[in-house]
Amino acid sequence: MSTVIIFAGTTEGRMLSEELSGKQIPVTACVATEYGETLLTENRYLKVHAGRMDREQIAGFIQREGAGLVVDATHPYAAVVSQNVSLACQDTKVPYIRLIRESEKVDFEHVVQVSSVEEAADYLAGTEGNILVTTGSKELAKYTVIPDCEKRVFARVLSTGEVAQACEKLGFRGRNLICMQGPFSEELNAAMLRQFDCRYLVTKETGKAGGFEEKIRAASRAGARVVLVGRPPEQEGYSYEEVMELLKERFWKNGEETQKDPEETAHDRQDAGAGKHIITLIGIGMGTRSGMTVEATEAVKEADLLIGAGRMLEAAGHANRPFYEDYDAKRIADYIRTHPEYTRVAVLLSGDIGFYSGAKRLYEALADGNCEIRSICGISSAAYFCGKLHLAWEDVCLKSAHGRKTNLVGAVRSHEKTFTILGGAKSVGDLCRELQEYGLSHVRLHIGERLGYPEEKITSGKPEELENGSYDGLCVALMENPEHFSGVRACVDDEEFLRGKAPMTKSEIRSLSVAKLHLTRDAVVYDVGAGTGSVSVELALQVMDGRVYAIERKEEACSLIEENRRRFGTPNVEVIHGLAPEAMEELPAPSHAFIGGSAGNLKEIMECLLKKNPRIRMVINTVTLETIGEVMDCLKTLPVTEEEILSVSIAKAKGLGPYHLMTGQNPVYIVTCRGGRA
Repeated sequence: MSTVIIFAGTTEGRMLSEELSGKQIPVTACVATEYGETLLTENRYLKVHAGRMDREQIAGFIQREGAGLVVDATHPYAAVVSQNVSLACQDTKVPYIRLIRESEKVDFEHVVQVSSVEEAADYLAGTEGNILVTTGSKELAKYTVIPDCEKRVFARVLSTGEVAQACEKLGFRGRNLICMQGPFSEELNAAMLRQFDCRYLVTKETGKAGGFEEKIRAASRAGARVVLVGRPPEQEGYSYEEVMELLKERFWKNGEETQKDPEETAHDRQDAGAGKHIITLIGIGMGTRSGMTVEATEAVKEADLLIGAGRMLEAAGHANRPFYEDYDAKRIADYIRTHPEYTRVAVLLSGDIGFYSGAKRLYEALADGNCEIRSICGISSAAYFCGKLHLAWEDVCLKSAHGRKTNLVGAVRSHEKTFTILGGAKSVGDLCRELQEYGLSHVRLHIGERLGYPEEKITSGKPEELENGSYDGLCVALMENPEHFSGVRACVDDEEFLRGKAPMTKSEIRSLSVAKLHLTRDAVVYDVGAGTGSVSVELALQVMDGRVYAIERKEEACSLIEENRRRFGTPNVEVIHGLAPEAMEELPAPSHAFIGGSAGNLKEIMECLLKKNPRIRMVINTVTLETIGEVMDCLKTLPVTEEEILSVSIAKAKGLGPYHLMTGQNPVYIVTCRGGRA
């Protein structure tokens, strides 16, 4: 079989090289640098050639290798290299296929498009603010025209000594030189932009494989302007999926190599239409083959590709089978799309696919693909564990603390039985200490480890008895609370709070204000000027699956809020010590906000809230005419819709001998508004 030469200057080129060699097709992958050579591992069917070549050298190399086909998978911006490869194929009369990355549509208004790096540097020379450059080290010298470039420009380049030395000679060193291998996630891009206070991000349109979408979204989140260097004119070519289909029909159709011309094959395939993937999401139960259903076992046998985390693949018996080890939904979807040769794919998921499973994200990631999705349920850890404990589970509150924040204290306090998956930051010891801290020492715990395996272990006891035990990193817990509170608490009495000297919103005003917020169970709420924390606690009791940020500038009041959140069992209250709006800057975007005190910063606070969430719902309390005047000014000048303004006067009866006299409290204004003009 003749050799395929792949000019593998991109992620797609490396993937293609590995895919063909895995099919026992001889491949020679050409890379420009020694670093590129380290990204591929040679084997019996894969050779790697490192070094730059001109047209004549490429032609000679093609002849020496006896190539029957050349695939040009060089970078979209490597126009000269691509042209040399194409001309060398013409010289040697060897078939040539160009693999191209589809151009990405930029859905971001803050973009400056330029035609070259020189033009980008000229534009940035007339600006102020820091710059994150992601266009590589080769053209970094062109940015030295920018005034104070050694301070303003933060260059992200490959992590090799040669590259670092070249950048240092240009004046880029220390914190201004970031040596890392990409592509990078949206979160990491955004973190870098914020860390270095960058107002500009310079990038090339590198496509999905080059992390282009992640950079654009990160710039939007960080408030940075994108300077986009446009691609050179692109020759005709094929996407990764199309190239794979061409090679599939050329090399392993019916198990034999064919010599059909690639161009003819492409036209034939387009006329016939691409076939659909059949993707089956399979819940494999507790993680052993014996715990899988018969339907799941049969689906695994029929699949020509297995996908899942290592433990899942091992349980399903993936030896001597094509497999891809991963658990990220986006990467799995991308792998399936770029490997059309696998038509029946089984994605393996632990437990049941409907119980805190990766299936939810996979449904979304695969929704727009050319595929048919099938589902096979498995035995969930909750059902299995309750069966082992001889407990019915129709009335169990189901939670997961594995890789996520969850209010377990609130669930245990309000349910007789609560089940949770533990792991990651939340261990058995942490859970036991938390239950004791919030007055739930009487709860009985059952801890399940390695469920379904021969070494399965179940331990039961009170929190103090289990706190210092040694447990598996991933386990489950079931908590029984016979003293649970199953009612609905609409308003906490004032006398139940620890008061101190901090001001407190009275119960009647508090209940009305909280009602006006129209909360959801998973809301993220700011309590600005939290005082004793009475409103924060009231909010937290209603947003059981949400989060409340109690923002208070007085240290004494913050200590009081901490005491009250423990008193009422509301760990979903987080105390933020500081003055608003500065103290709110790094907090997650809120869905709702209660403003009980503003220290004269009402307009700035509302502006910050609207910036974080333009559709936020706010309730503002005030007792002074000066502050209501400030509120009215904000309603007129800020992008909000005024919903309601109430003036509430409360009077309470006081006993005086045999009589009752009504004693009035200060009138309170309750203002409700939401972001966005009507």
